[in-house]
Amino acid sequence: MDLGTLLGFLAGFGIIVVGIIQSGGDIFWFYNFNSLLIVGGGTMAATMVALPLKAVGNIFKILKKVFAGEQYDYAGTIDEIVEKAQKARKDGLLSLEADLPNMKEGFFKNGIELAINERESSRLRTFLNLEMNNIQSRHIAGQELFLYMGMYAPAFGMLGTVLGLIVMMNNFAGGSEEANASYDVAEKFAQLLSGMGLALVTTFYGVFMSNMVFLPIGGKLKRKSENEMMLKSIVVEGIISIHAREHPILIKEKLMTFVPFSLRPAKD
Repeated sequence: MDLGTLLGFLAGFGIIVVGIIQSGGDIFWFYNFNSLLIVGGGTMAATMVALPLKAVGNIFKILKKVFAGEQYDYAGTIDEIVEKAQKARKDGLLSLEADLPNMKEGFFKNGIELAINERESSRLRTFLNLEMNNIQSRHIAGQELFLYMGMYAPAFGMLGTVLGLIVMMNNFAGGSEEANASYDVAEKFAQLLSGMGLALVTTFYGVFMSNMVFLPIGGKLKRKSENEMMLKSIVVEGIISIHAREHPILIKEKLMTFVPFSLRPAKD
């Protein structure tokens, strides 16, 4: 599990709760089912209009990736590429076919298989880039889901507030003269302010959901995608270099340029 994501959510909710209590407020003031329905339901409905239904249906599958911890072993991947390069340079590309059953399923294994069967380097690069672009397109679809929700939630929060104020004003002004005469001015204003506070809860839900839930999740998915794409770029260049029979030492030096200095292994 990615503890940073979990701790971030807990800290965000905790800060809001502490802020409410320290300000002399009551947490129960901020609970309103109708407000949740307008913001949550409206945001989901607008997202379903903006995106295909299948994309919205994958929301829970995407959420699992947000909380899943991922460690990208760039140096280990480069070492594996260099090992395959040494074997291919010594025994030929076809010798790598024997290693395929022992390799993990994924982009690297598919790339090695393509390199064995494809003679032209340009076509090999085209195939690998096409597969990588398709993976990136799926990542962008998941990011867009939460970025759209983050965009719609504040708007529906404001919409719910306006709706609540309209209903409150109509109810406030719609009583009979006899009923209105029984209230003094101070009591009328107290009722009005109470209704305004309840209406503003909807805006609170929209802003909170957008900036504490939806947009951070979209940003997290974007960052995870960037890290994965960098690893796949290393694999693509490595496979092309293996196919071109480049020297393993040169391959390692070239691929290390993709890796940030903080993640590079220390030299002896």
